[in-house]
Amino acid sequence: MSLKNTANTWGPVSRGFHWLIVLLLLVQGAMGLLLDDLPKGSAAFHKSLGITILALAVLRILWLLVAGRPGPVVGVTPLQHRLAQAGHWLLYVLLFATPITGWLMSDYTGRPIRWFGLFAMPHLVAPDRAAHEIMEGRHEQVFWILVFVAACHAAMAIHHHVFKRDATLVRMLPRLRNPQA
Repeated sequence: MSLKNTANTWGPVSRGFHWLIVLLLLVQGAMGLLLDDLPKGSAAFHKSLGITILALAVLRILWLLVAGRPGPVVGVTPLQHRLAQAGHWLLYVLLFATPITGWLMSDYTGRPIRWFGLFAMPHLVAPDRAAHEIMEGRHEQVFWILVFVAACHAAMAIHHHVFKRDATLVRMLPRLRNPQA
């Protein structure tokens, strides 16, 4: 079994990146929404998790360059394929924008982000309270756009599975074989 993607399916490394990022985003989103009600130290964990998601997004794109990507499933029109590709790239942009706006928001407070207490992330900007307030709003906006686009992505995968009965969803699921592989 190859770790790379094939012409018909996503390989185990790509599937692993996908589902790990999904899981971390669910935890991260819940934490972000409940941060004010969580125990002390939760904000530091939230920031570390954001940096982790950013690093995983970088690694996922690098892996995509190495492993390639499967072609569209049978029955997907060229327009649908281009729209799906645009949606994927928008998800990648948002996977970068959400943690970066959080990093900037934190930096504008003058407090460093310490990745799981192991090391401090570099400061990207000087402290600025007004800029912090602006970035806090941007971080929240980008998060909600990410939620919307991810929900549309999931809905389209389910649509393909339930109504079109094609392998779009199956080829990304862990431990299930794609019948076209």
